[in-house]
Amino acid sequence: MKLQVMYSFLKSDLDKVEQELKQIAVSNDPLLAEAALALIEAGGKRIRPVFVLLGGKFGAYQFETIKHVAVALELIHMASLVHDDVIDNAYVRRGCATVNARWGDKVAMYTGDYLFAKSLECITNLEMPEIHKVLSYTMVELCKGEIEQIRDKYNFNQNLRTYLRRIKRKTALLIASSCQLGAVAAGADEQTSKRLFWFGYFVGMSYQIIDDILDFMSNEEELGKPAGEDLRQGNITLPVLYAMETPAIKRKLETVHAGMDRADMQYMIHLIKDGDAIERSFELSERYLQKALKIIQSLPKSQAKSAMQSIAKYIGKRKF
Repeated sequence: MKLQVMYSFLKSDLDKVEQELKQIAVSNDPLLAEAALALIEAGGKRIRPVFVLLGGKFGAYQFETIKHVAVALELIHMASLVHDDVIDNAYVRRGCATVNARWGDKVAMYTGDYLFAKSLECITNLEMPEIHKVLSYTMVELCKGEIEQIRDKYNFNQNLRTYLRRIKRKTALLIASSCQLGAVAAGADEQTSKRLFWFGYFVGMSYQIIDDILDFMSNEEELGKPAGEDLRQGNITLPVLYAMETPAIKRKLETVHAGMDRADMQYMIHLIKDGDAIERSFELSERYLQKALKIIQSLPKSQAKSAMQSIAKYIGKRKF
């Protein structure tokens, strides 16, 4: 089943969210507007807005209220991607040229900053202190995750705890906040919103681990970027950590650098795929997925709950 089918009952509202995103790209500066619109039109799964809307279904769902949360969370996500691409010198994302590839690093950084600022402007439409508090915390943690990733580039001596903390900050908390804040905006009770937060957190951890696995298992056409690109950029992910438990493999992986040619990178990818690193990474992803499914089980039966369960399972089993 395709991902979009799982939440097809939200299509009308998601189309409106998409229009809101495009309207936000409007700026008095033509270059900034063009760069922001190009990023929005590049698309994506829109997982975060989907989870916001689904979370809202556990309360008194009012689209005109909840849309501000959905738009703000997606803007934060897109801003972080722009900054990531600059840091990683990435020129392709989802098969398209990145903002920095088209307009340069300076324009890209200010485009990311602009989207962050617009997310904050968007959320001011809601006079709900808890939403502002959670969103602020999430953005602070996201920035910490970005700094940690920069600090740990090509650090082949980092451990599993460092990796898990980084993906918590860079990915899981934003998905957790999406699930939680949709419910908060809809006036759901505190217990429900907390369960949705932890559901989103565990899904987010599983999601990022799968992403890191696919960097080695998928091809460029599926990934929208060259396979092994994360490793080439010095980002040490779970499969790499597991593979480096073998000293001989660790010594070879420690030679990876940004200018490494394609043939040598293919050899490094082969080293990681040849052992049990990929299998063990899938196992940890599955453990997070099962935690997510367990914690949402106690919530009342509904179309939104079924959709969340289906999306979580899809994320844990996806191939690209």
